[in-house]
Amino acid sequence: MIDIMKLAEEADTIGISGHIHPDGDCVGSTLGLYNFLKDTYPNKSIRLYLEEIPEVFSFLQRSEEICHEKTDITFDLYFALDCGDEKRLGDFAEQFLSARTTVCIDHHKSNLAFAQENFIVPDSSSTCELIYRVLPKDKMTKEIAECLYTGLVHDTGVFQYSCTSRHTMEAAGFLMEQGIDYSRIVDATYYEKTFAQNQILAKAVLKANLHKGGRVISSYLTAADMKAYGVSTKDLDGIVNQLRITKGVETAIFLYESAPNEYKVSMRSKRIVDVADIAVKFGGGGHARAAGVTMTGEPEDILQTILKEIPDIKDGKTC
Repeated sequence: MIDIMKLAEEADTIGISGHIHPDGDCVGSTLGLYNFLKDTYPNKSIRLYLEEIPEVFSFLQRSEEICHEKTDITFDLYFALDCGDEKRLGDFAEQFLSARTTVCIDHHKSNLAFAQENFIVPDSSSTCELIYRVLPKDKMTKEIAECLYTGLVHDTGVFQYSCTSRHTMEAAGFLMEQGIDYSRIVDATYYEKTFAQNQILAKAVLKANLHKGGRVISSYLTAADMKAYGVSTKDLDGIVNQLRITKGVETAIFLYESAPNEYKVSMRSKRIVDVADIAVKFGGGGHARAAGVTMTGEPEDILQTILKEIPDIKDGKTC
């Protein structure tokens, strides 16, 4: 456990960043910490740096204050949240590394403990759960609670993934008691999709294939697919999870073209296959049940390479 108050009190300039392509847990944890620090230390210089966040998270307090361009400021204190290594900070890695004191708070199994101070709990459901644990509860506002609850919802799949624990539910209960509209958060940020998002989801499902006796499902989308439906990579959230819930499937693999001949690979599993171990073999990382990596080549070749690493399953066990 780290002492957020002690660290912050000893710094005049504080920076915060999360991983590239920020998702619900990244946005929620960074904004949750940012709002706490801004509320508690109004006279300090505190900045949050992230890539552009999905529009569905724009209701979170101070989201309009997020900086999207890197700076040459040397910070007294810098937090890296929801990142397994400094490369995941993207353009903001340099300013993190140049800070006088660096802190990493994360729940990824593959985390390299790359900061001076590290609070890494792989068994935690989310980085938002860890931020909840380190923040003083008497300073928890409704707005901070909205940020943290959003992250809990997204990294647990609305509390259905195996990473959900009693501690997760206790945290969720406390956050709900702060007066947040928890039903709206779930509907608006997790379930609600645009018409174009539903169309591209349907395209991915139509292109899906089963492997290894129906225990593995895969699909991919090219840049041409996305252009045809008028969507961007930000519109692809949730596709891999939709594939994962296919009856009889243990592992889902979803690829999308992020650059010419470059594919972002997302993997999910239900109970048996450790997809983080597979991702690490190709330079990626993540959690046992949710991991990712970026690979180059033709999508079918990438799929075959990954499929070779997924063990066969018989009688509920790998073989």
